[in-house]
Amino acid sequence: MANKLLTMQKLRNILLFLNRGYSERAIAKQTGVSRPTIHLYSELFKATGKDYSTLLALKDHELNSIIVSKKEQNEEPVDLRKFQFQQQVGYFASELKRVGVTRYLLWQEHLKLYPDGVQYSRFCELLDKELSSRKASMHFEHEPAVLLEIDFAGSKLAYVKRETGEVTECPVLVGVLPFSGYCYLEALPDASLPNVIQCLNKMLAYFQGAPLNVISDNMKQWVTRTCKYEPTFPVLLEQWSLHNKVGLLATRPGRPKDKPSVENQVLISYRRIYAMLRNDIFHSLDELNRGILEKIKEHHELNFQKKSFSRKDLFESEEQHLLQKLPESAFEIRHTTKAKVQKNYHVVVGEDWHYYSVPHSYLGKEATIVYNTSHVEIYIKLERIAIHSRSYKKHGYSTNIDHMPENHRKIAESRGWDPDYYLQKAKENGPCTHQFVSKLMESKVSIHQAYSPCQGILRLIRTYGAERVEAACKRALLGYRYNHGVLYNILTNNMDKLQEEPVSDVSPIPSHNNLRGPEGFSGLN
Repeated sequence: MANKLLTMQKLRNILLFLNRGYSERAIAKQTGVSRPTIHLYSELFKATGKDYSTLLALKDHELNSIIVSKKEQNEEPVDLRKFQFQQQVGYFASELKRVGVTRYLLWQEHLKLYPDGVQYSRFCELLDKELSSRKASMHFEHEPAVLLEIDFAGSKLAYVKRETGEVTECPVLVGVLPFSGYCYLEALPDASLPNVIQCLNKMLAYFQGAPLNVISDNMKQWVTRTCKYEPTFPVLLEQWSLHNKVGLLATRPGRPKDKPSVENQVLISYRRIYAMLRNDIFHSLDELNRGILEKIKEHHELNFQKKSFSRKDLFESEEQHLLQKLPESAFEIRHTTKAKVQKNYHVVVGEDWHYYSVPHSYLGKEATIVYNTSHVEIYIKLERIAIHSRSYKKHGYSTNIDHMPENHRKIAESRGWDPDYYLQKAKENGPCTHQFVSKLMESKVSIHQAYSPCQGILRLIRTYGAERVEAACKRALLGYRYNHGVLYNILTNNMDKLQEEPVSDVSPIPSHNNLRGPEGFSGLN
């Protein structure tokens, strides 16, 4: 017997050919239906006791009900073990919701009641089929520019610090507009609320507008008190929502399907962003986020499956112009605290336990620190005395070398063995000095071998002055050796003060009568 009924059009075609006296083989060629199937339906038609013309005159639902009833009569006997399973399937579904109850435990209980019951693999197969049939999925039509869904991805991305080789993992915040599927991802230093808000600012800037509402689950950064009907949001988050005229929503506790679009977007991100970046090595958070944005752009430009347009096309044509206009300036979190300038001319931001330098002349003064997610400003009374990029490294130091006393600065400079540092100092002295130092570095097997000679060159600048060292480098570049000793010899022998003789176009050989010109050889063959 066929596994499922033919379409009504095929059924009527077979009836029509049978009524005209066609053989089963000929009908198979005409309809594309196999001969065994045609034979089985022919038997079903005969079992109704009606002729073909009468069956053709019936309406679709009448013909279908007759064929289905006759088909069921010819079905194989009911599988007893499957019937026994179905008798308990409601019990299985309810028990699985209880703590600690497993499928294996339920199967063992089933075997106690029915010793000849199905095996465990068949038990799981039947249970999966029954449970899936009980979970219907509802299709939602999303309105454009109404909702933004956000969530943290379960897996993190990482970058490697160039200086130490330390691998730093970063949480990734995902946001998506359900109507168009247009999304934004960003790796954050940590999952704190200030970083979430800064990311939301960038997200709205990326969309070039704001939706009417933003929804997330009941994560601690989003909800301070969970409630199915009226959750409580953090004050800082409410300030952000008022600034951007966006409504805050939260899912019901334990109901991830309340934000299905972002749940699906996380899965898509694993396949189209995480997987594509898996072999790339990034050395900073900014590098990592630039890599993410490149993959997001590629994702947006791919067409939907079985459709002729992309997320970008749908967003730009039907959603972007409906988003709310953004405020002139993004929402900014500013915290204020006070700290005393310590003996090491640094103040500490207690939230991160990170130290920032101020000019050493303010030792012992009471300072006011104003900071947000990106910058730290330090004031004495109303005068700003220092500004730094914010760092989240605990017990770390952000030091401006200009804030140091003179003796500390010299020590720091002597320890500042870095190619860029020496090249910058050489460039400040003059182009020939910069070129000479560059060639010195290139001539060494290891860059570390160039640090001591570069220190010596900086000392020569302090001893002999910038102009003389520049002139000495200019002369030294005419040779092929690039080291500290060459410059030292030029300077100690005052060779840098020698004037270069101008190149003359006059021949060094004087003109006299015994010289023959070309005309003296004109008669020779």
